[in-house]
Amino acid sequence: MTRIETPRTTPIRAWLLWTTSFLALPLGGFAGTMITGRIDNPLSAVTGGAIAGLIIGAGQALASSRRLRPQTWIPATFLGMSAGLALGAAAVGYRTSLPDLALMGILNGLILGLAQALALPRDLGRRRWIWAATMPALWGLGWTVTTLAKIAVDQQFIVFGASGAVLVTAITGLILNRLLPVPPSNKPTIALSTAKVHS
Repeated sequence: MTRIETPRTTPIRAWLLWTTSFLALPLGGFAGTMITGRIDNPLSAVTGGAIAGLIIGAGQALASSRRLRPQTWIPATFLGMSAGLALGAAAVGYRTSLPDLALMGILNGLILGLAQALALPRDLGRRRWIWAATMPALWGLGWTVTTLAKIAVDQQFIVFGASGAVLVTAITGLILNRLLPVPPSNKPTIALSTAKVHS
């Protein structure tokens, strides 16, 4: 006997897929750096943050298992990264010590988190602000991990490195799973089962 089943993307599979979007952070940072160079003035911070935000937003939307709307998430990440990096970098005078980068990350995450929270589905209500509340700490953590990993942060990068990106993305994936459960897949599969035939 043949029956048709509609499979579900499991939370673990959705989390693993989301975690692959960590690649968008160093890629976005690299792309922005190729155009702006070091983040050592307001124009480079605004422009570099915007370029990185565009790539990060696209990567996250693609890896979100259809839970984030690209038409709102990408612009929010674009604007949040641009304004957030400009604020954070200026606040620390474009310095790259561990305390300075951690504070820059906190301020960047504050603006980015607010922008992305507004791009989450409205039916989440106040729960959207969980995302906004956690992003400052996570971006501060990302810069801390990258600095402790002995990455050459004195080159004034746009985004923390892959070591911090993996950790931050893994944690945000858990938060996203909590806020937005994985929707069922619409693609049916065919399962075969056998039954005894009595003659």
